[in-house]
Amino acid sequence: MSSHSSIKGWSALALAAGAVLALNAARPPAVAAPAAAAGTPLVTVGACPATGGPCTAPRRTVPLDGRPFTLDAKATGPLDLALRTPGWLTDVTVTDPRGRRVAGAVSRDGRRWTSAEPLPADARYTARLVLERTDGGRHRRHHARLGLRTRAAPAGERLTAEFGPSGPDTYGVGQPLTAELSHSVPAGDPEARRAVERALDVRSVPRVEGAWYWVGPSTLHYRPRHYWPARATIRVHSGLDGVRVTEGLFGGPSAPLTLTTGDHVEAVTDVAAHTMNVLRDGRVIRTIPVTTGKAGYRTRSGTKVVLGKEATVRMRGDSIGIARGNKEFYDLKVRWATRVTWSGEYLHAAPWSLDAQGSDDVSHGCTGMSTEDAAWLFRTLREGDLVRVVNGYGAPMSPFDNGYGDWNLDWTEWREGSALGPAAPRTGRAAGALRPAL
Repeated sequence: MSSHSSIKGWSALALAAGAVLALNAARPPAVAAPAAAAGTPLVTVGACPATGGPCTAPRRTVPLDGRPFTLDAKATGPLDLALRTPGWLTDVTVTDPRGRRVAGAVSRDGRRWTSAEPLPADARYTARLVLERTDGGRHRRHHARLGLRTRAAPAGERLTAEFGPSGPDTYGVGQPLTAELSHSVPAGDPEARRAVERALDVRSVPRVEGAWYWVGPSTLHYRPRHYWPARATIRVHSGLDGVRVTEGLFGGPSAPLTLTTGDHVEAVTDVAAHTMNVLRDGRVIRTIPVTTGKAGYRTRSGTKVVLGKEATVRMRGDSIGIARGNKEFYDLKVRWATRVTWSGEYLHAAPWSLDAQGSDDVSHGCTGMSTEDAAWLFRTLREGDLVRVVNGYGAPMSPFDNGYGDWNLDWTEWREGSALGPAAPRTGRAAGALRPAL
């Protein structure tokens, strides 16, 4: 590949997501280079703040002779390698000891390479550079090497993530992933949220398009654009260890998570028709007559996700605000109950309402059916399976405060909950990941 085509190829990727910040920051005087053999190329190494503030970390000019170089402890932004001898960079590869590459780009003029993200603390890397120059009318190519090391993070608390769900190994295709952070990251610090979100890596086989959503300052949910594929394998990994999140907070180690999905199972209740169709991989496998919430107690509409199952559960009216003595009060032991909201909405056996099932709505918000049908449904559904209520009269299922209502946000709304923005890559792996470990 010619030098001009190489530069053109690199420039298409250049300077995304803060890569130009090291160029624009106010730079302190560079430290003089150590003595180098004649003809040895030189680069200036720096890592200015990712926020675009003043660059207080010293920039060092070093020879490309393979000797290791340790970045200054104040260097917190993307790694920046600037060529100081004649020529231009046609290729730069920065790898960790396991051979995994760091994302980055060469500048338009071919004189500078910048990583897409800051390097984690306490890590070693090797930079291999291909340089070209014209000398006396002759075109020359030079291969150079630079060892890099980042300093250890200062002592103190570490930001970690606990991934969920944490129950069985296999879930339904509607199951969102969760990440509970050990420290709050407020919406007022978007740079910190971006650093966290980029480090939370989700990959699936088959591969899907998905994104994280900040439910709160310490809680994130992840879902695909569409449902998970049936019989998929999903792996979640944190690359936070060593990542600078804020001025005084660095990431720490977090346990990964692996889960699988089962068949694509949906239970679709048509309120107007008083029936539930249960589908497996798109094929109806059972039609069940049901009764749903009556006036004043309408069953929530929209898409829900199975939260769990209880063979027997005690249901009382005061749990939903019906006082004892009220004619609507109830106190029942209910069989084969499949939970879909934390507030107590279930799909369950209701032998007392057999006459209404298939023709009328008489419940207090749950979906009732015969004992036989409820037992079959209990055996068929698993956590994460989808429960949809259509053609109803109830309020819509809320997204996050009463179970997993994540699917009631369309994809545009979901992406608005990400700190990376709609234009960021969302293909099942972290953008600009510096430590892909799966």
